[in-house]
Amino acid sequence: MAIDELQRVKEVRPVTVRKRRGRPNRWLWQLAMVAAVVVLLYPVFWLVAASFKPSTEILSGTALLPKIFTPGNYAKALDGVGSLPFLQLLGNSLILSVATVVGNVFSCTLAGYALARMRFRFQKAFFAFTIITIMLPMHVVLIPQYIIFQKLGLIGTFMPLILPKFLATQSFFVFLVIQFVRSLPRELDEAAELDGCGPFRTFLHIMLPLIRPALVTTTIFSFIWSWNDFFGQLIYLNDPSTYTLQLGLRLFIDQTSTSAFGPMFAMSVLALVPILLFFLVFQRYLVEGVATSGIKG
Repeated sequence: MAIDELQRVKEVRPVTVRKRRGRPNRWLWQLAMVAAVVVLLYPVFWLVAASFKPSTEILSGTALLPKIFTPGNYAKALDGVGSLPFLQLLGNSLILSVATVVGNVFSCTLAGYALARMRFRFQKAFFAFTIITIMLPMHVVLIPQYIIFQKLGLIGTFMPLILPKFLATQSFFVFLVIQFVRSLPRELDEAAELDGCGPFRTFLHIMLPLIRPALVTTTIFSFIWSWNDFFGQLIYLNDPSTYTLQLGLRLFIDQTSTSAFGPMFAMSVLALVPILLFFLVFQRYLVEGVATSGIKG
């Protein structure tokens, strides 16, 4: 009995020693992660704190927390800017973002499925062209696109920002769907064809449910990119009735010689709320889309 207990102690001791040695390393790693999170989130903390400061304190003060608590900035932000109410700006932003999501999911899914499964002339050329356009800066095609929409009389409307999304111009999402569809076994298509399904029925009833993670990923990034877009809206939206929250924030600086930084930061915080809620609702599906490369076994 004594010999067995001695052997058991010898087996347990190295494990205990390794655990004790690993604790400081784990604590240091966790401390480093917390420090990195604080550094990354500091601009957000500063933005929220500045939204409760008067404009004079924002320009001159160095403290993070407000010395003069000014919740009235949010009341001014909710009143809107100039003659544009906040709800109108918010509604225009939601219209653009939701339409962008619908257009990208619809067109990029169809284009990705066609390039991944169907066989037609110049298929490889179309696929190569899709990959090339991913590396093409938007500023290269900005002037030609602007001239086209100007000739069509669409400048000042939402159409220049929405119409291209229904034409599968977001090559990143097309490529994402292509790679996801290619990871699915072709036996699914063959079985559907034996059951009498054509390409569209195969896509709707077989492929579409299986590529849901890719669709959710496209939805999330389309909404985020459209909501955060400023340059495209600045170029095409010249009618105040079509201004979004992003363009409305600019009016806080341009409308008077003494800029209202407090209400502007308050509206910035309010502009973050929809996108934060959207991400919180869909983050589980985003993780699933990143972790899944095909059907689950």
